[in-house]
Amino acid sequence: MTDRNTTPAIQVEGIRMRFGADIVIKDITCTWEAGKIHGIVGRNGSGKTVLMKCICGFLRPTRGQARVFGRTIGKDVDFAPDTGMLIEAPGFLPHETGMSNLLWLARLSGLKGRERVRTCIEMVGLDPNLKKGVGKYSMGMRQRLGIAQALLDDPRLLILDEPTNGLDKQGVRDVHALLMCLKAQGKTVLLASHNPLDISGLCDSVREMDGGVMSAAYKDITI
Repeated sequence: MTDRNTTPAIQVEGIRMRFGADIVIKDITCTWEAGKIHGIVGRNGSGKTVLMKCICGFLRPTRGQARVFGRTIGKDVDFAPDTGMLIEAPGFLPHETGMSNLLWLARLSGLKGRERVRTCIEMVGLDPNLKKGVGKYSMGMRQRLGIAQALLDDPRLLILDEPTNGLDKQGVRDVHALLMCLKAQGKTVLLASHNPLDISGLCDSVREMDGGVMSAAYKDITI
């Protein structure tokens, strides 16, 4: 049995990902400690999203493996356990309200009760009583709703790809405050971002990806 207090949140061992002749992830090995906020920075096409999909279980790596809370993805479990995810643009039913979308997703996940859905929507600064369909939401509002979706099951780990994409300055501050609050509760966050504001003063560790290669962890960066 693994110790919840000492087991790393994420362990990646020798992951390589090939699409045809293209190697987009090149033998990455790293560990992310539980209870902290970790950042990955890098340009479009650097491999950040592909790596996150391998960790979540959406893609099976060509070689290597990922473990989340000590459980091997694709062997012990199909998908990362106890993990909320926002990978790429969130997809919702455009004619349904935010509340209706998350209630539907909650039922698919076996969650019961409207209060948790309402709480998650309020946590990201949205109004659960808003009547307009998600198709009329701004990009930032959809992004907030995507984060609320990731929070539904009260996961121990959040994996967020560009979580502040489309948000204004106040929206970025709101998301930062939420992530810091979740960290204070003992949760772990792994986020990928182009935005230096997502990194400076927020993350406990930062790694940079370039051409499918990941740097060693460091903290203070200038982007």
